[in-house]
Amino acid sequence: MVLMLDSKCAQCRGAGVKLMLKGEKCFGPKCTMVKRNYPPGAHGPSKKHSKRSVYGKQLFEKQKAKRLYGLRERQFANYVAEAAKKTGNTGKFLISYLESRLDNVAFRMGLGKSRAAARQIVSHSHLSVNGRPVNIPSYRVKVGDMVALKESKKKSLLYDKMEEKLAKLEAPGWLGLEPSQLRAKILNAPTIAEPGFDAKTIIEFYSR
Repeated sequence: MVLMLDSKCAQCRGAGVKLMLKGEKCFGPKCTMVKRNYPPGAHGPSKKHSKRSVYGKQLFEKQKAKRLYGLRERQFANYVAEAAKKTGNTGKFLISYLESRLDNVAFRMGLGKSRAAARQIVSHSHLSVNGRPVNIPSYRVKVGDMVALKESKKKSLLYDKMEEKLAKLEAPGWLGLEPSQLRAKILNAPTIAEPGFDAKTIIEFYSR
């Protein structure tokens, strides 16, 4: 099944996982995935959706990952190609590259309610990396980098009570979050145990 859906909630239902496309709503009881956790369509929770060919499964996982990180085909394919050149678990390398994007880091820090919102924060030059402003969403952070909200932006209504929100956030282990300073240090190579997609299957799709 190809994920060519307009509604953001329909995209999540089609993918079978929360893609975190609608920010706050994704975390609450009003999330469509809570109420209708099955693919969209006129026939409701039909078992026929689960029948896919090997190619179909590979395509499905690829599209799911692309939508999760909000990437276009060329961007995503480049990450896969780079990961494929590495020796070892190429799936882990792919996940690490995706998680290392600055817009994703801003999302993991809790500065943006969704990756789309986090991407705008980066594009509008609200963040600095090691004290230098960076406005490129695809910028790849490295271990030891310090990502921070600019001092000039801290008084913006967009970040009202942000310290309190970040203090309650459970950040991934590779991210050393400092809520009081609205910044975070990259402690280890970014990764995630449950990315929401099968990276190995995606690598296999591009290796055909």
